[in-house]
Amino acid sequence: MPDSPISPPIPPSRPAPAIRVVDVWKEYVQDGREAVCALRGAHMEVAKGEIVALFGKSGSGKTTLLNLLAGLDRPTKGTIEVDGGDLSAMGEKGLVRLRRLRLGFVFQFFNLLPTLTAFENVYLSLELAGITDASRASAALTDVGLAGKEARYPHELSGGEQQRVAIARAIVKAPAIILADEPTGNLDSRTGEQVLELLHGRCRASGTTLVMASHSAATGRHADRILRMEDGVLVEEGRSGIAGRPGLPHGGGVLP
Repeated sequence: MPDSPISPPIPPSRPAPAIRVVDVWKEYVQDGREAVCALRGAHMEVAKGEIVALFGKSGSGKTTLLNLLAGLDRPTKGTIEVDGGDLSAMGEKGLVRLRRLRLGFVFQFFNLLPTLTAFENVYLSLELAGITDASRASAALTDVGLAGKEARYPHELSGGEQQRVAIARAIVKAPAIILADEPTGNLDSRTGEQVLELLHGRCRASGTTLVMASHSAATGRHADRILRMEDGVLVEEGRSGIAGRPGLPHGGGVLP
C-alpha cells in the first residue's frame, strides 16, 4: 500500500482576545447640526491579561471608546467583541449581565454612593452580581489597604482612599476586564502613583485585563502597551519596557 500523505502540522490556535474592536465609528448629532465624529475607524485588540494605557487630550475620544467597550453606548458602525461576545448581539439584558459579572469600572471622580459606607459601596457590586458573601467585600478593602475603614462614608475618606474603595469595588467580583477612565485624574501625583501601583498589581496578580484611559504619562509606566487617541483615530505608540512581561500573547495591538 502506498504511504499515506503526511498532513502538515496544524498551527496552534491563537487565543481569543479579551477585547476586539473592528472599524468602529461613533458620530453624534447635536441640535440637528452637522454630525461630530468622536471615533474614526478604530481597530484594536487587547489580549487576555494585558494592561493597556490609552492616552489622548480631552475630547480625543478616549471616554467614548470606554463607554462603547462597556456597552453603555452603541457604535454608529463597526464591531466590538468583549470577553468573547459581540456586543451588538447581546441585547440590553445581555449587556447588563456582562457589566455586572465580567466588567469592573474605575472612574476619575470615584462615583461612590455618598449614603453608603466603604463596605456597602463594595458589597453593592457583589449584590448586583448575585453574590452574597460579605467576607469578599471586607477582604477586598483589606487588599487595598483600607482595613478598619469599612464603616466610613466617602466624605470621611481622602481622595486616594476613595479611589482605593473604587478599586476594591471593581476587583471584588473578580471581573475578566477592568476599564479605568482617568483613575488618577483627581489625585495628586504621589497618591496617583500609589493608586496605579495598586491597580496594576491587583490586575497582574489575577490575570485581569486592564484598559486605562489617561492624560498622565505615569500611567504608561504601568502598562504593557501604549495606545493614543488623536481626533478620534486610534494609533499604536509602543510597548512599555517597565510593566511588560514575558509570555504575553502576540497579536494584541492596533489591527492593520
